[in-house]
Amino acid sequence: MYRSLMNHYTGYLAIHKFEAELERELEIKGIPIALKKDRLYLVAGDHPPMIWAQVSAFKMIQIPITSIKDGAKKLRNLGRNWALFTVGNHRRAQLIQEELPDYPIKPIPFRMAIPKLPMGFWTLLETDVILAATETSSPFPLGEMTFQEDKTTPPSRAYLKLWEFFTVYAPEAISTGTAIDVGSCPGGWTWVLRTLNFENTISVDKAPIEKRIMDLGKIEFRQESAFGLDPKDFGEIDWFCSDIICYPERLLTLVKKFRDSGKVKNFICTIKYQSVTDWENTLKFLEIPNSYIVHLHHNKHEVTWFLKGAAP
Repeated sequence: MYRSLMNHYTGYLAIHKFEAELERELEIKGIPIALKKDRLYLVAGDHPPMIWAQVSAFKMIQIPITSIKDGAKKLRNLGRNWALFTVGNHRRAQLIQEELPDYPIKPIPFRMAIPKLPMGFWTLLETDVILAATETSSPFPLGEMTFQEDKTTPPSRAYLKLWEFFTVYAPEAISTGTAIDVGSCPGGWTWVLRTLNFENTISVDKAPIEKRIMDLGKIEFRQESAFGLDPKDFGEIDWFCSDIICYPERLLTLVKKFRDSGKVKNFICTIKYQSVTDWENTLKFLEIPNSYIVHLHHNKHEVTWFLKGAAP
């Protein structure tokens, strides 16, 4: 048996350049940092994934090793797939990783079935001590994923956020009924909804979406402000989608208006920030029952709020 790192520890790998957001999130949630190594934060006890963690590693253990081959053997005995994040002893850690089963990292198609086997996380804490977790928050190495992109049709790369959501967080979503994209210009999210073949795709913005998206057909475009919309003007909405640039407080008001109408089944919205993260209003989104906030791999200084199976 390997000895655990004191009791139980959870590891959080901060998103590059957003370490301060993870530190603030842990502070807000009253979780003290036990140890910080580069972008890796360790906290005592069992805790859920954090919004601003690139990947969360659960029940981390210390593994004493005597050599590179011994380290690789002990990791193989725990699981097959391992992702390395180095915090020191970089060359030695890489040599251990090279002894582990190869995991091909390549771009995936939209809505590909996500891997079923667990993806482990490990680092070389000291020259003779591995820190490892067999269970992490993502089936992808270090939470990183890339798609086989369409580099010709979408008017911007914002569509990748919606691709990631429907691949990882809503693979069961069925393209029936009505989907609405508010604040849709230039049309990347509308394009995704159109390719999913919803019965009705409604695109709303004061500025028109690009012509080549409209030319796909089966898109109802409404040239008006998203914030002036009245739920009474719509029937049932299966997916309410928003990647609109606005303050979080304003988005929250819009979301609550449509949620309170009882007409929307599912929501996915990007909460965008200015120079600082608006924690006050971000946490208000989480007060909506059964909702979640994640930082997608394709998010920047923004997060994604979603609610599946909404009910007032």
